[in-house]
Amino acid sequence: MDCARKGDRCLVLHGEKHSEFLAAQALRIQKGYGRATSSENTQKHSKKHILTSFPPPFQHLRRGVCMELRHHPQRKREKLKILHSYLKPSMIISRTLLSHFSLKTKGKMATTGSIFACAFVILCTLFHATRPELILTLVNNCPFTIYPAIQPNAGHPVLENGGFPLQTLTHCSFRAPDQQWSGRIWGRTGCAHSNGKFHCATGDCNNRIECNGLGGAPPATLAQITLHHGQNDFSSYGVSLVDGFNLPMTVTPHEGKGVCPVVGCRADLLATCPDELKFRSPAGRVVGCKSGCEAFRTDELCCRNYYNSPQTCRASSFSEFFKHACPATFTYAHDRPSLMHECSSPRELKVIFCH
Repeated sequence: MDCARKGDRCLVLHGEKHSEFLAAQALRIQKGYGRATSSENTQKHSKKHILTSFPPPFQHLRRGVCMELRHHPQRKREKLKILHSYLKPSMIISRTLLSHFSLKTKGKMATTGSIFACAFVILCTLFHATRPELILTLVNNCPFTIYPAIQPNAGHPVLENGGFPLQTLTHCSFRAPDQQWSGRIWGRTGCAHSNGKFHCATGDCNNRIECNGLGGAPPATLAQITLHHGQNDFSSYGVSLVDGFNLPMTVTPHEGKGVCPVVGCRADLLATCPDELKFRSPAGRVVGCKSGCEAFRTDELCCRNYYNSPQTCRASSFSEFFKHACPATFTYAHDRPSLMHECSSPRELKVIFCH
């Protein structure tokens, strides 16, 4: 139950005053009042948030993932526990929840149904993370549906089951692990069910919608990220064309410290891809641009065996095609390490497909 598979779009709400208002409303429910105003208890309980234990039909996933709330009038006056917390709120809620979220302007009345929904939302802000919360947001600006895929490096957990559909002009946000995590993200294109089997023209992971740790078939544009590492809580990120190109992609950090540039490849290389690198669908349409390694499979182009070192693995005319179009990307196996950027304690990393 998450926003991507539901076709839902996540919203992020920030603001301490807003959460204080919600806490005051929930307190009124605990005392048995049917209505409450925004002004009565806000100051008195300004540092309080809500801990709830709701039975069905109220369901939620882990903190930071989209939640679903189905209205249940009989539960309006469920007792709530008030918990001291000094966290600044960062709440992620789904459209389903917003349909019950009808708080009015300051000084006016709010319905108990709205109040109860608000109290439920604050569940997102309760527990202290070992590190500052980091949100990953995947944005599809392409004029077609894509299937983002997420593959962890060895020893790290699979996020969001490893893949999901993302319709055109939509996005999905989810909370990253609190501890160090590294892996890669890519977008699958030309995906469809045919003869009872799911398959993507590029980036396919063994005919699965949810890749669950599997890698994708090249060519595919890759975002490579490592989260929560080092004493300064660094997040490292970069975009790689080492496995070829299938979609424009950028990675944008938000609210980080230090130099946190936007990196990636905004150009659509399908139209300019050299003939020997063009990757075509069964119908003959160019859907990707292969790397020199994928096209010719030589040790030199693939940086294998003798060529597997920074001294012997060199740029080729094929990698230079990608580098000229997208200079801030990795284009061969031992490309400059400085292309991997570090940002200290960002609140969000946004991976954007197409521009």
